[in-house]
Amino acid sequence: MSDWLEVQRGDAPLVVAFPHGGTELGGVEDRFVSPWLARRDADWWIAELYAFVRELGATTVATKVSRSIIDVNRDPSGASLYPGQATTDLCPVTTFDGEPLYRGFDPETDEIAWRRKTFFDPYHAALRAEIARLRAMHPCVVLYDAHSIRSRIPRLFEGELAQFNLGTNGGATCDPVLEAALVQVCAASGQSYVCNGRFKGGWTTRHYGAPEHGVHAVQMELAMRGYMDEPEQPTPENWPAPLGAAPAIAPTLRALIGACLDFAKGQS
Repeated sequence: MSDWLEVQRGDAPLVVAFPHGGTELGGVEDRFVSPWLARRDADWWIAELYAFVRELGATTVATKVSRSIIDVNRDPSGASLYPGQATTDLCPVTTFDGEPLYRGFDPETDEIAWRRKTFFDPYHAALRAEIARLRAMHPCVVLYDAHSIRSRIPRLFEGELAQFNLGTNGGATCDPVLEAALVQVCAASGQSYVCNGRFKGGWTTRHYGAPEHGVHAVQMELAMRGYMDEPEQPTPENWPAPLGAAPAIAPTLRALIGACLDFAKGQS
């Protein structure tokens, strides 16, 4: 396995993916305005938050490469997942806030093709292989695409983001029973939540979710305030904020993963 791609195998009918937890810059640090800016929009501490899933037998697939190099949760064709709304590209040229990432350079066709072949394709080959491996063992597998984001990014959404943002592409990527179970967990948390709001599920959820074939995919986007002290304005001095010793959302994350496993095992 590549040193930038980490797969930890379990035998439970659950894959947890971490597409945006990486901070490595692919050897092109000098092209960016600053390495800190190129790493700022990572899903900070996401693998640490969900580390417990391995104890439950889940398989995890993670890339260590920054989303500023290539976003493995975007449509590889370049088509927007959210037409008419601000977003970032397969190979972003701006941050979430719209600031330029590069200094006198933009990734063009050949560069994008190289990044896709080098990082995007192997990541998804690994994800496909793990789903297929588990699907051969179980009649039903859940893919849980794990994400997080700053609570306030005016360019991407108005106001403060809900704490839990479940995406199933309008119910197309999983059985309604699973969606309802996850919504129930979020509601029981007493914290804010939304299903298929601003984040309906990225390319991973939409591409792999095939309930009719026993693969149920969901995306969970967490507002970062649930597990770190978010500053009003991130700076190199205060960002990323450290992971809280006992994040307030930890019990809900365990319940969400538990609901995924209960659903998958209940389909046997």
